[in-house]
Amino acid sequence: MVKLNNKRTITVSLAFLSICAFWQLYDNIIPLILKDTFQLNAAMTGLVMGIDNMLALFMLPLFGMLSDKTKTRFGRRMPYIVIGTLVAALLMNVLLIAERRVNLLFFMIILCLLLIAMCTYRSPAVALMPDVTPKPLRSKANAIINLAGAVGGALLLFGTKPLIGDSDNPDYTLLFLVISVLMVVCVGILFFSINEPKAVSEAQEIERQLEGESEQDEDAGTDERMPKPVLISFWLILLSIFLWFMGYNAVTSTFTRYAEVEWHITVGDSSRVLLIANIAAIASYLPVGMIATKFGRRKTILGGIVMLAAAFGICLIFTSFNPLIYVFFSLAGIGWAFINVNSYPMVVEMSRGANIGRYTGFYYLASMLAQSVTPFFSGLFIDAYGYRTLMPYGCLFVAASFVTMLLVRHGDSKPVAQPVGLETFDVDD
Repeated sequence: MVKLNNKRTITVSLAFLSICAFWQLYDNIIPLILKDTFQLNAAMTGLVMGIDNMLALFMLPLFGMLSDKTKTRFGRRMPYIVIGTLVAALLMNVLLIAERRVNLLFFMIILCLLLIAMCTYRSPAVALMPDVTPKPLRSKANAIINLAGAVGGALLLFGTKPLIGDSDNPDYTLLFLVISVLMVVCVGILFFSINEPKAVSEAQEIERQLEGESEQDEDAGTDERMPKPVLISFWLILLSIFLWFMGYNAVTSTFTRYAEVEWHITVGDSSRVLLIANIAAIASYLPVGMIATKFGRRKTILGGIVMLAAAFGICLIFTSFNPLIYVFFSLAGIGWAFINVNSYPMVVEMSRGANIGRYTGFYYLASMLAQSVTPFFSGLFIDAYGYRTLMPYGCLFVAASFVTMLLVRHGDSKPVAQPVGLETFDVDD
């Protein structure tokens, strides 16, 4: 029986942990710097916060495809991961120099360079998991990857208050330094622990030996045109991804400001709310992988959509901080785990080993297109009608994705009979 190489998967997940720690920092702190240091309004802040997503629209697919074609003795993905991380870690700390000088032009230049550095290695880092994991095991592996990502976000949320305090004029220097060091350490462990070419070769050998390969290939992407039913499901999955990211990212990228205005709490306290949601997600990721194995990826995602939309809708009733908010944001975290663990494997289920980076790019094209426009549009509603529009905005877009996912018919994992002897591949690196 084929088993997931847990040690290898956990090590590969360190790159995603470091990426998620950075983006949690970006979503939580950059809006506050733009608002408090540079005095930008909600719409302009939303526009700036969408720059990373605008860059990602072409850079993530581009570098996904470039890494597919890269050949080095370190592998296809590893050079992008290592170089991108080192450059980003350096620029993070330069960014604070611009913030302390209150120089918006300098700040924007460094911020754009930082976002470019992050875009160069995000797709290769994510594509590394399916590269080294046989298809039937990718939901379980993605559960571990997302668990690591949630841990990265939780580490940032947990460290925010003690590292910056509750001052009206917080100093973010120590927080940025700690996260940049975390990123370098995580990728350093990955680089020195994983032999990428060897790990990829072992995964490919397992897939060659699995029975029923021709059935799995029915959904697989090739250089030729997909069968029409598969193509329809493919576009519906991408549309679903777009819709739930429209809702989810609007809430997460604006939450610290929303909580400050609507619930009258500090960034440290609002970070604690997000921390609780991340803890709930962390507790859910591994069970979600098992649930998807039993009930299928599509049904699991639909359940997650219901939970996430309900959580955002219910939070609208609170006009001040209430401990019940922790409960409903926990539900949001669990719902997001149901969605996130299974959506990416559904997309790459249609790929082959040679083009996983390309399909990773398709996944990020859909998600980043949503994230590039939703801060601006949600900001327009906030400027016109107030911050109370944020939760219904998020709820409606997430609910819309339920309709499109109901129509998806391809991308679920298929049970595969396995020949004797494949357990020998489940070894530590």
